[in-house]
Amino acid sequence: MDGIFGPATEGAVKEFQKEAGLAVDGIVGPVTWAELPDGGPMPLLRVGSNGDAVRSLQRVLTDGAPGEWEKTPGPIDGAFGPLTKASVEAFQGWGGVAIDGIVGDQTWSVSLRGVTQMLERAVGFNFVIG
Repeated sequence: MDGIFGPATEGAVKEFQKEAGLAVDGIVGPVTWAELPDGGPMPLLRVGSNGDAVRSLQRVLTDGAPGEWEKTPGPIDGAFGPLTKASVEAFQGWGGVAIDGIVGDQTWSVSLRGVTQMLERAVGFNFVIG
């Protein structure tokens, strides 16, 4: 990071805009700015985690599994148990990140190639830890 808005930054902005379904112009105007997360981290999800973030993760894992990582997380119940862990591990293998069954920064950053967005965006930035 050099603090300069150069070609690499413009490319990253364009990629973000594309993933967010925004007009792709490489300019961080009000619409793009409003779509950016507040900079806080996404939650760390693992066996024993519960709640809406897990439920949303389970939905994304279920929707993308056919023809991709193949394993679904079981029922969409908001409880991160062994089936969700197995689905996360299959997703991690598909995404080319370390396979540990824990949804942390690397896993959140996996690109959902078919829908051109990252896992964290598909699950929802509303789960960013403030």
